[in-house]
Amino acid sequence: MRMFDLKAIQSALCEFSFDGWLLYDFRGSNVLAQRILQMPDGFAGSRRYYYFIPAKGTPTKLVHRIESDVLDHLPGDKSIYLRWQELEAAIQKVVTGYKCVAMEYSPRNGNPYISRVDAGTVELVRSFGSDVVSSGDLISLFESTLTDAQLKSHLEASEVTNAAYGRVWKFIADQVRAHGFVEEMAVSDEIMRHFAEHRMTTYHPPIVGVNGNGGNPHYETGTGAVTKIVEGSFVLVDLWAKQDKPGSVYSDLTRTGYVGTSVPEKFTKVFNIVAAGRDAGIECVKAAFADGRLLQGWEVDDAVRGVIEAAGYGPDFCHRTGHNMAQETHGNGTHIDNLETHETRRILPRSLFTIEPGIYLSEFGVRSEIDIYIHADGRVQVTGGPLQTAIVAILAEF
Repeated sequence: MRMFDLKAIQSALCEFSFDGWLLYDFRGSNVLAQRILQMPDGFAGSRRYYYFIPAKGTPTKLVHRIESDVLDHLPGDKSIYLRWQELEAAIQKVVTGYKCVAMEYSPRNGNPYISRVDAGTVELVRSFGSDVVSSGDLISLFESTLTDAQLKSHLEASEVTNAAYGRVWKFIADQVRAHGFVEEMAVSDEIMRHFAEHRMTTYHPPIVGVNGNGGNPHYETGTGAVTKIVEGSFVLVDLWAKQDKPGSVYSDLTRTGYVGTSVPEKFTKVFNIVAAGRDAGIECVKAAFADGRLLQGWEVDDAVRGVIEAAGYGPDFCHRTGHNMAQETHGNGTHIDNLETHETRRILPRSLFTIEPGIYLSEFGVRSEIDIYIHADGRVQVTGGPLQTAIVAILAEF
């Protein structure tokens, strides 16, 4: 786990031109604050607490009398309140003179991943003359950038997830040759066996969607009207897992295959468009970091989506281009999105995210998902094995 680093936080506040950061939580309402403040696992306090970090100077802890020790592990002065009037007065004292105060807030709730502070608390802070701004870039920096150990765990997990596809395609081929079909759920179970054998864990089994089932981006394996995979089937497999140990980071990949010896053109045509969009996203990221240019999440989404829209499939690409990834598959850092949210947070060095465009039709769905890590020096690395450049002809290759 990353340790609390006051010097690094204050340096970031100066870099982002914030006068201070007010972290607030009530009964776990702000998990982001809990993580930044290194609260104990399972912590469930019953009273409000605040921690104010000025860009320069000594932090201040605001805690209730009956839980006065909850922030004792952090540096700074302590202010203890009992009555609500005392709390409001303490908040006023803390923020007075600080014009630009960051909180887990998003204007118009444009980014719900960041909006963890209730409107009333924001109103209270603003009433004391402070301008409350989003702490989104701070969260991306201190919640979602990876340590060296976490990067190592991701790369090792990526070897397992990449290898899972060879096992999956062979399993499908063997079962279809032996029995004429295989159920989606049986394929999912085989992937879970692969993970277990390699001491991997996941919060949810993979998505295995045959034909039209793959046209549902969040399909639940085995629930479609037709779940048998037979010769001539198109199969989408989306899988994600991490090492089964604390602090590990996920790998998340999606690939597609066709149960036959050659892939029909109707599938290849759509796949090539999706792959072109994916590759445009990769180039967008590489170009920005090569030029030393600030890059926001929405820009990558636009680069990818523009390719698919130009090919006439815009309405069939019905989700954001990608998501931040860390200890959770969908992490709390910068997402690749200008569809569901206007993601203005920066893509930061040492962060990990997916690029996963898709075209979802009633007959079949194609998604190509890769993971991208930005090294500290700005080098862009695609992890999880080679890019899929063509649909796997399962019965020819396995």
